[in-house]
Order: sequence, then C-alpha cells, then structure tokens
Amino acid sequence: MLLSAITKSSSLGNSYAILSRSLNPSKRIKGFSINQKLSMSTNTADSSSDVDSKSIRVALLQFQVSESKNKNFEKASDFLKLAALNKAKLAVLPEIWNSPYATSAFGEYAEELPNKGEGVNDIQYDISNNPSAKLLMEKAIEHKMWIVGGSIPERIIDESKKELIYNTCLCINPDGIIVAKHRKAHLFDIEVPGKIKFRESDTLSPGTGLTDFDAGPFGRIGVGICYDIRFPELVQCLVQRGCKIIIFPGAFNLTTGPAHWELLQRARAVDGQCFVLTASPARSPPPSADEKNKYPYYAAWGHSTAISPWGTVIATCDEKEQVVYADLNLEEADEMRRNIPTMMQKRDDLYTIKDLQCD
Repeated sequence: MLLSAITKSSSLGNSYAILSRSLNPSKRIKGFSINQKLSMSTNTADSSSDVDSKSIRVALLQFQVSESKNKNFEKASDFLKLAALNKAKLAVLPEIWNSPYATSAFGEYAEELPNKGEGVNDIQYDISNNPSAKLLMEKAIEHKMWIVGGSIPERIIDESKKELIYNTCLCINPDGIIVAKHRKAHLFDIEVPGKIKFRESDTLSPGTGLTDFDAGPFGRIGVGICYDIRFPELVQCLVQRGCKIIIFPGAFNLTTGPAHWELLQRARAVDGQCFVLTASPARSPPPSADEKNKYPYYAAWGHSTAISPWGTVIATCDEKEQVVYADLNLEEADEMRRNIPTMMQKRDDLYTIKDLQCD
C-alpha cells in the first residue's frame, strides 16, 4: 500500500514534509512518481510539489547495505540521483554505508580519506584507497548538491606508525570540496543483557573534535554520528556555534531503535531549538539458513527522520528502502528561539556548557 503525502507541519512555522511508509512501486498518487529503477520502494516528488520559496529541500537516503562495496556504490549513486531529480539541495547518507556494520569488517572496508579543503583533483593518495570519497565528491559536482556523506571507516597511520580506524563523515559542497570531516566522538560500546552487545572500541578510535560547517543557504550545520546523539552537550556546543540544523547519520538496532531513536532526535531538537535530521541504513533481511555471510548480521532500525525545532516529526519512514524528503524553513528555528528564549535564560552562575575548542 502506498501512503505518501506532502503535508504542512503542525509545528511552529511552515516546513513541509514528504512522508513515506510501506511504499509499493506499482502504485501512484497525485503529486508523486515512483522511480522503477530502484528496488524496494522510494517516493519522489514531481513538479506539483515544488519547494516553497522560503524553504530548502533535504533528502535522507535510506538504503540497504551489503558486503559488496560495488553494490553499495550503485545504491548510493542511484539514491543521490533520485534526490537530485526531486530538487533536494542537500542529501544525507546512512552511517557506515559502504561496509557491513560489524567491527570485524571495518578494517577491510576502511579507506584513506581526503582532508578538509581537498577536492577530487587534490586527493594526495592513490584513488584506489578512497573510492567512497571519490564517488561522493563526484556526485556532489554532478548534482550540484551538498552531501553529508553518512559515514565510512577511515584508516590513518599516526606519527608512531600505528594504524587507527575512525567512523568518519565527509561533508561536501556542490563543488566537490570537503568542507568538514567528523570522526565519531562517542563510540558505541554497550551491553544490554540478553539483547545486544556491541563494542566499536574493539576496532575504532574516537574522534577528538566537534564538527560544524557553513552550508550556504542552509546556514551553519552541525554533524554527529549515531551514538553522539545521546550526548546533549554536543548539540548545545554546536548550537552555540550558530547551527540551526544538526545531522546524525545513524544505525540504531532493534533494541535501542524502537525505544530511543525518535525520542533522542526530538529531545535534541527541543534542547537546541534546531532541526535534527537522521539517515539510517534500511533493514536488510536476515540471511537464510543455507546462506553464508562473512560478517555477523546487523538489523538496522531504519526510520530515517526529520524533526522540527518544535520537536515535531515532520518527515519519517519505516525500515524499508526509501528517500525521505523534508522542506526546511530555517526561520522556524529563529521563531522558536524568540518565542521560548531559553538560550538567553541560562543560569551561568549555576552551570555552564563549555566548548573547549572555541576558547
């Protein structure tokens, strides 16, 4: 059954959202077309759902990730093309979109990534060492689009010749230039007895900084990755830097996803009086009894979502492959901050949040 619509947000302001759930490619409704090339279901907006003059369209790309890097590249390329066709000016990919989400896989799929300020022609390494970065940079140029590149495993050799692997997000402007590079600061080390145990620190190293960048018409954007969203101090620091949009590529699981995924996004949006955007991998089916995969199966929660500064879900989806679009009016953040001026009402004589990188 196809349940898609463009709706006006019930929150403060005039953001619009394209909501999609359980899409069926064989159906069609007014205002939307279905791209048959993509497997599973992806909703699109045609000319009858043009972007409001005060708004800017973002696309959250939710696709299945496999053990085949080339297939993952094809998925990313197809979904970016679809987002561009539907007038998105910024696209967000999922966390660990080029690799299975398994600590044992990160080393094999890791790449040497370019640095902030570099473009496709400036990469100092053999391009075979960073094909994921090359794809994102080239697609940003091709589609004239800002891309927050989810995350991929990054390999570096430090000064002591030790190999380190980070969970890294590349942020790319429409000229294909890396404008920011976020390494996941808080590693996903948890154990819920009888449900899930996962230790990213078995393979990954934590990042050492907060990340934000100037994104032209989108203003200042802050970036975190998945588990980073559980730390409100991170968002508070990014808001102090002037961010009105905070983006979290993430891959919550079937234990933490239904309990906390939406709750945390809405909490961070209300805390920061900002938009919060998330992009998750789509949930892949579990392997059959006779199917042998190299890496453990990880079931992603999906439900990529856009949240308004009022804390309202303005666009979301289920666990299947699809694109979630939201038209953001940044004046909503300004209006929210004027009407409920918590930023001006903090008690610095009682407590403080200190951004150590801005001293």
